[in-house]
Amino acid sequence: MGSTGRVRSARTRTGLVDIPFPARRHPRHELARRHTLDWLYEFGMLAGEQATAEYDAMGLERLMAYFYPDASDAHLALATDLNAWFFVFDDQFDGPLGKRPDVVVRQIDTVLRTMSDEPPVPGEATNRLAESFRDLWQRVTAGTPLLWQDRFRAHWREYLTAYHWEALNRTRNGTLTLPLFLRGRRDSIGVQPCLDLVERCGGYTLPRELHEGAPLAEMRVITADVVIFVNDMVSVDKELAAGDVNNSVIILLRQEMCSVDQAVRRVAAMANSRIARFQELTVELAAQLDTTELPERVRAQVDDYVDGMRALMSGNLAWSLETARYGEAGIAAVSEGRQRPWAQLFPEQASGEREGA
Repeated sequence: MGSTGRVRSARTRTGLVDIPFPARRHPRHELARRHTLDWLYEFGMLAGEQATAEYDAMGLERLMAYFYPDASDAHLALATDLNAWFFVFDDQFDGPLGKRPDVVVRQIDTVLRTMSDEPPVPGEATNRLAESFRDLWQRVTAGTPLLWQDRFRAHWREYLTAYHWEALNRTRNGTLTLPLFLRGRRDSIGVQPCLDLVERCGGYTLPRELHEGAPLAEMRVITADVVIFVNDMVSVDKELAAGDVNNSVIILLRQEMCSVDQAVRRVAAMANSRIARFQELTVELAAQLDTTELPERVRAQVDDYVDGMRALMSGNLAWSLETARYGEAGIAAVSEGRQRPWAQLFPEQASGEREGA
């Protein structure tokens, strides 16, 4: 099948997923777009007209506009900076580096250290990804409660260390089972830090017992799974072109020796069953809260948080149908060993290791 046919299939596959929450989009996302482009230029992560056009085609500010439709302009700009970092960082691993677990660990450790008060170690000042993440960490956590900072730090640590797990997957013999794959993929998809930003944009921090208790904890896992399944359905052609294995559709297609379309249907069915379970849990949560003496303010915050989960599921789907990342241009961008223009951002010594891989 030609690339145009693959793109057409990718756009129709999502029709198999029934997300009943209407997507809403922040009306001033263009302000966030301009702010984030300036930020990317400032930290040297984006340069030149070609790279800018390729980045711009992904419309990452619109993804954040779907995720946080009621955020202030300042919060939306901050979320868009963070989201840009997500994707730029992710694209570093599409090439040879993604198959070098030892090098991946060292690069991740450098970024992880930015979430502490430790000063940069010699040589890290030239690491643009670590420098820019340090800037993000300081801005995102400014004025936030320690409970929220600890939560955000833990979720970021899980997200970043998942890149080592993905690198191991690319080098191991055999294929992971789907349940084992999902355990790691729930970290690598980055949904939990995005849900933390729901609290940040709303100006609250949910109490630990609510956040970690039933049914909110299960609802967060479901949110991650639905985002994973939709992402894997729309990105499977891109990831097959790049030779990647970290995709639930690819897992099923290899394990069950079925076609891509058959695997997509299985994944869509799993997404729909989880959405139905999310709806049940929403009713259970409301009934549970009715029996407690929660202050009205906290009850409203829980409702806002649940709305945030819905926004992530519906917004991810809506954006996936708009972005060029998974279309013909996105597939071409990673085919035949090509990498994105911003995919060489680690320090020079790491670049030398990649070239020798």
